[in-house]
Amino acid sequence: MKIVSIVGNRPQFIKAAPTSVALRERGFEEVVIHTGQHYDRELSQVFFEELGLDEPSYRLDLRTADTDLMRPAIKDRLIEEQPDWTLVYGDTNSTLAGADAAAELGIRLAHVEAGLRSGDLSMPEERNRIETDRIAQLLFCPDERSRETLVAEGVEGQAEVVGDVMADATRLFEPIARKRARVDQPAPYAVLTIHREANTEPARLRELIAALNATGWTFVFPVHPRTRKVLDENSIHTGPDVHEIEPVGYLEMLALVAGASRVVTDSGGLQKESYWLRVPCITLQPSTEWVDTVLVGANTLVDPVDPSPLGPALENAAFPADAPPLYGDGHAAERIAEALYTLQPR
Repeated sequence: MKIVSIVGNRPQFIKAAPTSVALRERGFEEVVIHTGQHYDRELSQVFFEELGLDEPSYRLDLRTADTDLMRPAIKDRLIEEQPDWTLVYGDTNSTLAGADAAAELGIRLAHVEAGLRSGDLSMPEERNRIETDRIAQLLFCPDERSRETLVAEGVEGQAEVVGDVMADATRLFEPIARKRARVDQPAPYAVLTIHREANTEPARLRELIAALNATGWTFVFPVHPRTRKVLDENSIHTGPDVHEIEPVGYLEMLALVAGASRVVTDSGGLQKESYWLRVPCITLQPSTEWVDTVLVGANTLVDPVDPSPLGPALENAAFPADAPPLYGDGHAAERIAEALYTLQPR
């Protein structure tokens, strides 16, 4: 049985690592299409090297997030490969382009991280999730809440609660990452990431940087290429307490988070990774799809429209001693492989 997996950005490379292993062990032939949505070396190639992923079968090298450009290129490869399943991850434009291409060709579609909702339709990621879930035949949910969301929406595909494949990756790679901990970071420090389109609008980014510097905290800031471009083109200086470093690979990011006192981010993946590593998180968004991290008190939302609560949020953040396990047991990839092998879409 053949599966075409579509990836295009850092979180998808991470999710693909344990899933590809599980698919191979279950006897699948996997063909990987890398859309090129992330084309910076540290956000792309280094992840394949670090995580032991095979080289992608196809590198589209499109260097764009435009679904109208990605869709026909993916469609051509699907026509060539004729897979039994197309597998997409998460909520990026690569996800939606792959889903649409498979749907147009009548190829069965499976969606990893199905059923997640932030409730914010202004975010392209939210719209991508909803549309992909509507057309997938198999929907792999990280938790019961997301499965219930799909049921409430009347989604027709078959929903299975499998857990979160990023929990699998953290379980596998955390011991290696801790051995790579950097010794040149200030202590204590907070890890900072900013990359979402709304937060990298120049005026917004300038306000966020000013608010961060006003907190008195020290931040280690791996700068995303999109953010770097905005900083440079608008002469935005990060200031004395925000220490820029180059983009880092997955293992180094895990090591940075494991050694941090706080995480400040607009990344969905880092919200979860900080939870699994038991580091309090402040999320620079008015809402999140990872609702349970907020409900248990491990994640604080700060609306970037008004970043003034950042200081109190940083000071008051604490990881709950009684925080429950969230999003599975680290064996989601095995369940995904088994479901693809045994389940037929209804």
